[in-house]
Amino acid sequence: MSRTPARLAAVAAAGTLVAVAATAATAGATRAGAGPIKIGISLSLSGDFSDSGKAAQRGYKLWAKVANSHGGVLGRKVQLVIQDDTSSPTQAQTNYQNFITKDKVDLVFGPFSTLLTAPSAAVANRYGYAFIEPAGGGPAVFQEKLHNVFFTQPAPVLQSADVFVKFLSSLPKSQRPKTAAYPSLDDPFSSPIADQVRALLQKKGVKTVYKTIYPSETTDMGPVIQKAASKHPDAIIGGTQNGDAYAQVKAMVQQKFSPKFVFLTNGPNDPAEFPSKVGAKNVNGIFSTGDWFPQEKSFGNAAFVKAYVKAYGGSSATIDPSSAEAFAAGQLVQEVAAKTKSIDNKTVISTLHKGTWKTVEGNLRWNSIGEPQGSDLLMEWIGGKLYPVYPKALALHKPLVPKPGWGSK
Repeated sequence: MSRTPARLAAVAAAGTLVAVAATAATAGATRAGAGPIKIGISLSLSGDFSDSGKAAQRGYKLWAKVANSHGGVLGRKVQLVIQDDTSSPTQAQTNYQNFITKDKVDLVFGPFSTLLTAPSAAVANRYGYAFIEPAGGGPAVFQEKLHNVFFTQPAPVLQSADVFVKFLSSLPKSQRPKTAAYPSLDDPFSSPIADQVRALLQKKGVKTVYKTIYPSETTDMGPVIQKAASKHPDAIIGGTQNGDAYAQVKAMVQQKFSPKFVFLTNGPNDPAEFPSKVGAKNVNGIFSTGDWFPQEKSFGNAAFVKAYVKAYGGSSATIDPSSAEAFAAGQLVQEVAAKTKSIDNKTVISTLHKGTWKTVEGNLRWNSIGEPQGSDLLMEWIGGKLYPVYPKALALHKPLVPKPGWGSK
């Protein structure tokens, strides 16, 4: 469901999260002797996606801790069975196969990234398992049309950056970019988003002056950015994951190439890591999209933020959205259990396909293949902090346009 003002007026009391946990526990107290509910989760704790994989792990573990402190789910303690997939799709598939056939887990939750989610969802589907997943929303996940998939973000990845196009269109004509370059990673999450933005902007008269898709093993972004810079684009729109996003920014800084707009699909939306990776003085004016922010008044969010900071330290501003996405997966299981008094996979699948479900990620609903039916927010770094800046009704700060020079406040 879209992040509307009505949605932001929804329940946000700190006790909400506790209430859900208590309700789910009470609903099945008679099953307390059935042993723990085992949930298998493959995560990238090493390799290319390890930063985000570890953030998702924190969210999953926090949900289990909160649920167990209030009696578990259906009167049973939650036990997470987590295995490292080393950011490898093949290893992720093997992990889910083992969770289901050897560990005999009750449920599985998804890994990080479209690259790992797509093949893993197919394994779960083969065995009739629900696949609630926090971080795989690219076209590759949905093209298989699996009925067991539920993506815990408000919008499918392909449409996640549409909000950036709408924002640019809202600007006075004199402030809009006239040309754009699109350096993108060879990745099923990243490049399709940049391609979608390019198609939309071209229809609005923004000329494409450079486009490339670089291999996943590319570490030196200097040559790529140099080619883009030579075309003098008003905007750089990169289909990125974390590492290459950091490298793109650092290359632009080194080459003193400062376009009016910089939008990167992933990387800038990590409030904890981005400033340290590119330099705190180089973040301002950079856009990305976001599915969650700590101040939003979604179901249980205030309690989630409080519990996260207590468990892991830092502040609300340093919470990676991947943690909220993973936490939302657990919330959905609790709500299904409270409603049906069951966590049977067939019941979970059929129940989640009906109605709208409240989570820290907002009110979620899906079509038959697990694509969420809402929209993301446009986020921008301003004054060293990451803010939602569009749509205007949900913004916490006025957008900064054009991007200031590197090193500017």
